[in-house]
Amino acid sequence: MNPIRVVLADDHTLVLAGIRSLLEGFEGVTIVGEAHNGREAVALAKEKAPNLVLMDISMKELNGIEATAQIRAEAPATRVLILSMHTTEDFVRRALKAGASGYLVKDSAPLELRMAIDAIMRGEKYISSRVSGLLVSGVVDGRPADGGSALDGLTPRQREILQMIAEGKSTKEIAYALEISAKTVETHRATLMERLGIRDIAGLTVFAIKNGLIDIGNSGS
Repeated sequence: MNPIRVVLADDHTLVLAGIRSLLEGFEGVTIVGEAHNGREAVALAKEKAPNLVLMDISMKELNGIEATAQIRAEAPATRVLILSMHTTEDFVRRALKAGASGYLVKDSAPLELRMAIDAIMRGEKYISSRVSGLLVSGVVDGRPADGGSALDGLTPRQREILQMIAEGKSTKEIAYALEISAKTVETHRATLMERLGIRDIAGLTVFAIKNGLIDIGNSGS
């Protein structure tokens, strides 16, 4: 049987080292790349064509949920397993809507990680028991399946730019990173403010934090 080719994506060096050490003990799993932000994860998925990406959520420049959506669009043969400390319903729903094949909480047992990988490689979905109950509760309570996040009304590019604005990047820095003109960035920023009813950069930053697009200090991801 061919080895399962895996890319790891996490912006915490010690966490990345721990996951790598764990996976190295799994039979039939080979690590083919490591990324420290979502943009690197997308690039590695296209370059290395892994079977699976283990994806953190709260990473700078491009968070794991947006990176998942890009990977599923640009490297559809690659599956994504979200590995995060976030346990709220909104994060789980957004990850699954972006195309993730599974969602595992970081404090899960190593055996559950192995089970999740095997299930996903069989073409199944795997949701950690820590968060699966949230989805069931949502159905029982009659909440919409898409979660109704405030971010849903924005395009992927708008969410990407919103995250970078909230991280304090300048118009020129955003334009350079996304390979677009500064004028295009300014147009997106104006559209964001109009659509969200927000008048300044500080307001956009607060919105991004409240809706989980970034974490203050980028910790506990």
